[in-house]
This record gives sequence, C-alpha cells and structure tokens, in this order.
Amino acid sequence: QVQLVESGGGLVQAGGSLRLSCAASGRTFSGYALGWFRQAPGKEREFVAAISRSGGSTYYRDSVKGRFTISRDTAKNTVYLQMNSLKPEDTAVYYCAAKGVSFYSNYYTEAEDYEDWGQGTQVAVSS
Repeated sequence: QVQLVESGGGLVQAGGSLRLSCAASGRTFSGYALGWFRQAPGKEREFVAAISRSGGSTYYRDSVKGRFTISRDTAKNTVYLQMNSLKPEDTAVYYCAAKGVSFYSNYYTEAEDYEDWGQGTQVAVSS
C-alpha cells in the first residue's frame, strides 16, 4: 500500500494555471502506475490523466488534452498535474491514485483499477 497526499489546489481565474502535486510514501513509488481523477459537486468521479510506471506512456480525457500534463518524478516520489488554460468546468476536487503494476508501459483510466487514493485537493476556477 502507498500513502498519497495531494497539494497545489486553489482558486484561479479562467485562463490561469495550477500545478498539482501528489507525494507518495510507504512503498516503492517506481512500482506504480498513477492517475488523476476529479469530482465536481453533484457529479461522479471522472478520469483526468494517467501515466505508466515507466513514465513513458500517458493518456488524457479529451476535454483536457493540450491543456493538462501529467508527469512523475521517481526520485521525489511525486506525480504532478500541470493544468494550463483552466476553465470554470475544471472546478472539482482532484484526486491522485496509484496501482501497483508489473508492466512498465501500461496506464489505467478506470477508478476501479486503482488501489490507493489521496484525500483530494480542491481546484476552483472563476469565470
């Protein structure tokens, strides 16, 4: 099991940027594929971005492609979500998630695939 702690959320105007961080502890970070999900009020949790164990494969939901970038720093046991050109519809609680894997290049887009979750960080985008 790995413990995850998100940070970096806040209030930003439309068009602005935020970088979310998710620090991991407890197990070997390099053995995990990672993902970011979000949940807006009254809506179901949805996939945002995923990165493989190697870091070489990434995937995004269509609405954030070209605006968000997921990355990982194994030395710092941290996964990041750089969010640019933010829109009011990006407002949500953002969660990072981890899945222990053997394969280096696979990423995962379903919440049910992930074993460990952070507590979430709030992102609010004003118009």
